[in-house]
Amino acid sequence: MAEPDWLEDAARHLWLPYAQMQTAPAPLPAVRTEGSVIHLADGRELVDGVASWWTACHGYNHPDLLTAVETQLWRMPHVMLGGLVHEPAARLAARLAKLLPGDLDHVFFVDSGSVAVEVALKMALQYWINKGVAGKRRFLSFRFGYHGDTSGAMAVCDPDEGMHSLFAGYVTPQLITDLPRGAEAQAAFETFLAAHKHELAAVVMEPLIQGAGGMKFHDPADLRAIAEAARRQDVLLIVDEIFTGFGRTGSMFAIDQASIVPDIVTVGKALTGGILTLAAAVARGPVYEAFLGDDPGRALMHGPTFMGNALACAAANASLDLFEREPRLAEVAAIADQLTRELEPCHSLPGVTDVRVRGAVGVVEMAQMADPARLRQRFADLGVWIRPFGNIIYLAPAFTIRPAQLSRLTTAIHDVIKDSRP
Repeated sequence: MAEPDWLEDAARHLWLPYAQMQTAPAPLPAVRTEGSVIHLADGRELVDGVASWWTACHGYNHPDLLTAVETQLWRMPHVMLGGLVHEPAARLAARLAKLLPGDLDHVFFVDSGSVAVEVALKMALQYWINKGVAGKRRFLSFRFGYHGDTSGAMAVCDPDEGMHSLFAGYVTPQLITDLPRGAEAQAAFETFLAAHKHELAAVVMEPLIQGAGGMKFHDPADLRAIAEAARRQDVLLIVDEIFTGFGRTGSMFAIDQASIVPDIVTVGKALTGGILTLAAAVARGPVYEAFLGDDPGRALMHGPTFMGNALACAAANASLDLFEREPRLAEVAAIADQLTRELEPCHSLPGVTDVRVRGAVGVVEMAQMADPARLRQRFADLGVWIRPFGNIIYLAPAFTIRPAQLSRLTTAIHDVIKDSRP
């Protein structure tokens, strides 16, 4: 089959993410999606194991999402939130406040996850400024943490992480420590936190799974201990649920498993079911109230042009409808069971150092992996779309994936590792 005529334009003009454009293999031309399948221009079909960076939680092209967006498109695709408001954003904000625990009631919409983190950091800094507390200008985050690629978000990522290490002289250095696992480490963490609380605006973390930093897991008890320490030491807690939110770890939000209420939560990725970009930073009442007053200078001076986009909010409302009507969390539990069974044989394969599953995330960790791009091609040759990175091969599929499709993914991982060391 002939290549599509637009592919040459892509090669000449399109700058792709996380790719050395001189040496990276040519990207695969996608022309259509449905369910958990990506259709390529040459007629091949790939079972998608990563749900387009974990966003398409309901699978591709769910008719309810498409109908909601089409209906909103003809009514009002966008209007600025500066001095105006519209029903899709108002309804979505109220629904998020109801879904999130405690008094996480105040929703600031943005257009990407990285920007949600930027806004959360600004909220935390200005909270202390507005409270008249001097000196609390830094953040504490954790090794293997990842929060986005914009400048503020990079500053709270692991500084030794390969993607951002080049910018060490540009981003503002923050405090980084090991994520405390177990009672002894938790006590040491609180001692560290107490020593620096005078300069810390907030602790920033991913709950239960540190995603792009290597799919590292920790227990709800560890998350709860961090939250309690931050509260005792009068440091705000920002929890980044951009990857983990909306069912990925087995509960609607990962914080639900630890029964905590952070001061600020960021959400994104699966918020719209993966069809439009939208994210948010959601604050507790006391954080929001610190911005109120007669002085205009106390306001949060941030405003993405497309924040609260009506099309994206319509999609997000439709996505939340699906969580209410369809058994998404039960599907996640079934995926977890199947991943546990079918990835377990990888334990005995050469070069495998760990196999772990949490919710709809399955990870095979390798001692080393020299060429992830070559592995992606091998997986594509087997009819699956899997994107290894670092030293891990992982799955984070749509929650609606069929068991047979999931088996194709797990079998491909086993067979590729078995045939030769990655």
